[in-house]
This record gives sequence, structure tokens and C-alpha cells, in this order.
Amino acid sequence: MAQRLSDVLGQSVVADNRAGAGGVIGTDVAAKATADGYTLLAGSAGPGTISPLLQKVPYDMEKDFVPVALAGRSPYFLVTNMSFPATNAREFIALVKANPGKYSFGSSGTGASAHLITEWFNILAGLKATHVPYKGSVPALTDVVNGQVPYMIETVAATLPHVRSGRLRAYGVSLAKGTTLAPEVPPLATVANLPGFDVGAWIGILVRSGTPKPVVDRLAAAMDQVMKAPDIRERIGVVGLEAEYRAGEEFGRYLREERARFTDIIKTANIRI
Repeated sequence: MAQRLSDVLGQSVVADNRAGAGGVIGTDVAAKATADGYTLLAGSAGPGTISPLLQKVPYDMEKDFVPVALAGRSPYFLVTNMSFPATNAREFIALVKANPGKYSFGSSGTGASAHLITEWFNILAGLKATHVPYKGSVPALTDVVNGQVPYMIETVAATLPHVRSGRLRAYGVSLAKGTTLAPEVPPLATVANLPGFDVGAWIGILVRSGTPKPVVDRLAAAMDQVMKAPDIRERIGVVGLEAEYRAGEEFGRYLREERARFTDIIKTANIRI
């Protein structure tokens, strides 16, 4: 996106990666930048939606930022190892539901997007299972592949190679419209009879509050051009994101809906860091 924005705006757009605290450090840098439109935040669900609900962060997403454009969402697969005794999503739900407390699910860590998405799936499907948090998705998926943990809901980027190699079975994807990254995997909302289950980890562009509206509008227009480029959608897909452009207020409304959704999940599942 930085490369294409450079072409559209006629100015260099440089990616300045500030690692640490699950994205909180980089988000805070942007929150304290001058409100002139020259510092953009590549915001995401972890530091932008979930972290502020679970711990104290040095910024307020609603007060400190203006949404410019949603760029994409990361779809998630419900997966099990190949020996799990269910061939489709409805059989999976029926089996786990009939054995409350017997099964467990892995995640990349307590409070991670994947953890909260799985909790929401469990709530909607009426499942009672034990959460097993790991330090990252790789060790968690390794244990699911080996059958030590029965199931997991994790990003398509992390799970698809295992699914295509025959080491994991995918029952469905978290986006209600499915995903072009794996069109053969149906939406869980449909195949699991969970209407309204439509969730993915977002990534989008925001700027500091107080940035002049003409500047925000110009950046939004530039993002509109960028997101219409077929090669950009393809490149976003390579890193496991479903391209999904929403500008300005529509993006802002989406962020408010996500905040409300995850607030409810955290409260219902009683999640604590």
C-alpha cells in the first residue's frame, strides 16, 4: 500500500515498523504524531480494537484517530486434525456440544484475536470447551496437527498451508461471504447455521485526530485508487488478507461495531489477561 500511495500522492510513503507490545508501541507513535496527515497508522484489530478492552494503553482509538480507509480483513478457519470424528461443521458442533468440557481448543494466546473469535463461535454454537493458550499460533497449530488439542480457529495465512497439505481439516471460514483466498471453504455462518457470524481481524489506515478534513479526504481518495488496483488486491491476498475497502465514516462505523462486539465477547466469556 505504501508503494502505491507513493505513486498516487506523488510523495514517498515509507513504512516505519515499530515493533513491540502487540502493535501498541507503533499505534502510540501515530497517536502522538503531528495532525498534518504526514503520519499514517497502519492500524489493526489487536492494538486498535482488542488491547484497549483488556489492558491500559496510552491512547484512545476513538479520540486520538480519524479513520481513513479499511484495507482488508484476515479470515479465520475452524480447523481440526484429520482424525477428528466429524466430517463437517454441523457434525463438529453436535459432537462438541454433546460432550461439554471434554474438548479443548488452542489459541495464539489469551486475549489474541483468534482466542476471542473462538470464544464467540463457542458462545453462538453453545459449546463448552477448555481454552489452551500458547505463545503464538505455530506451537498451537503444531499440537492441533498432532492431535494433542482437538480444534482451533486461526488465520487463513497460518492454517491454509496445513489444510492444503492434508494435515488439517477446515470446516469453515469466519467471513460470512467466504474468502477468495480459499473459495472451496464455506462460511461458518452458513454451514454451521450461525447467522451473524462474520468476523476477521481488520487492517486499515488512520490518521491523528485534528488532521484537516481536506487532507483526510485526499488520503481517502488516494486509498480508493490504491484499492482498485488488481495487483494490490492480489498482493494483499498473498499475506492472507481478504481485500475489503471501506472509506471514512463507513470504516468508522465498522470500528465501533467491532468494539461493541468484542466488548460483549470479553464480558460473556469473562476473559482476563
